[in-house]
Amino acid sequence: MNTLSSALFAVKRFAVLGLGRNGLPAVQTLSACGAQVQAWDDGEAGRQGLHATLAHMPPAQAARISCAPLDRLDGFDALVLSPGIPHHLPRVHPVAALAIAAGVPILSDAELLYRAVRAAGSKARFVGITGTNGKSTTTTLLAHILQQAGLPVAAGGNLGPAALALPLLPDNGIYVLEMSSYMLERLNSLHFDAACLLNLTPDHLDRHAGMEGYAQAKQRVFAGQTAQDLAVIGIDDAWCTSIATTLAKAAAPCITVSGANSAASYYGKNGAIWHNGTELATTGPALPGTHNAQNAAAALAMALFLGVDKTVAAAAIATFPGLPHRQKLVESCNGVAFIDDSKATNADAASRALGCYDRLVWIAGGMAKEGGIEPLAPYFNRIEHAFLIGRDAAELAATLAHHNVPHTVVNTLENAVPQAYTLAQQTHTPVILLSPACASFDQYGGFEARGQHFQALARAVHAQQMSRTGQ
Repeated sequence: MNTLSSALFAVKRFAVLGLGRNGLPAVQTLSACGAQVQAWDDGEAGRQGLHATLAHMPPAQAARISCAPLDRLDGFDALVLSPGIPHHLPRVHPVAALAIAAGVPILSDAELLYRAVRAAGSKARFVGITGTNGKSTTTTLLAHILQQAGLPVAAGGNLGPAALALPLLPDNGIYVLEMSSYMLERLNSLHFDAACLLNLTPDHLDRHAGMEGYAQAKQRVFAGQTAQDLAVIGIDDAWCTSIATTLAKAAAPCITVSGANSAASYYGKNGAIWHNGTELATTGPALPGTHNAQNAAAALAMALFLGVDKTVAAAAIATFPGLPHRQKLVESCNGVAFIDDSKATNADAASRALGCYDRLVWIAGGMAKEGGIEPLAPYFNRIEHAFLIGRDAAELAATLAHHNVPHTVVNTLENAVPQAYTLAQQTHTPVILLSPACASFDQYGGFEARGQHFQALARAVHAQQMSRTGQ
């Protein structure tokens, strides 16, 4: 792995708005490649983060960066807009409006990574993975398979490192990028050698003017593909099944995947992944449920297309350690398992976890998405008791009351975890599941912080129980 040339963007000017997880690495990489960068963040914390970073940069690189409001964009080659900042709906950001008026392209950092890699002369391949749910697991699993196969690989994007924080890979390298709908809206020349759309359920509808716009944004993962590329699509929901029909007529070969539907090219059955009636790989304990079977089927299909040996791929899937905060067993105490599924930030994601356990104590809540938890009604009979936290706990409580599900509004995880354990012990319920079905930003900086807090509280309960029994 190498670094990008310091002269790669020597004649370019970039504006960067938003100095968080995506924006700050963009400033660093673009300036390190010789570009002039004007950066800004609407928040003081973002600007302070940039100033702290500048203090540790080589002077020549820092001199190419200015931190100033973006009130004119004439003469810039592109505006790099952090994914969460809208350039269209629900309301256009003023700086995005300036870019549109000036004819300046609005790009994602993934697009600029692609341009940088190609400008550096590398023929490394690109994989794009999207979907409402499962994209992080599939991205991480595919990267794990490729690593086990001995291929140079870099994974990131919407997951983990920002795209422009990834290293330059050689010709046989593979970039595995998790792509959000926000990032896919801002692609230009980047096309994926292998592209995957796992599933579609309602999410981010205000940003895309409804489900149709959301689906269109997600389908951009297949844009520009040729007969030498691969399209992979799930067929476990009506939206993707319809898109699969269209993809079957497109230039790139199309492979369908499913958690349990044997009509798909690759599908899950009996804890394994199958293709044309032949078992190819077992999924292991880190990939429970039909949703993870679909994720593994997609990763396997892409790995084989990318040249990985079937035996190597199967061994990698069987040893996959799982994704943090995605149905992760974090503690077990007196027959009660604490499961961290903090990454389930909407109802559809939570349904994947709820469907894996026959009886459970559920911890949920935060900032509810459109539709709340009503779509989870088919799983309510599995819930011994629900403990509700966060801003919209009362909204969730109303839904549970309507369906006669026992529940308690406890507001915080500090209250929820010990109460959940006590009730699990009293009722001999084997699982305490944190699968919030809500965003975390009312109480935490992100789902990771929420999951880490849950893990710490679970360990504290375990330590307390051990001290009581003298163990």
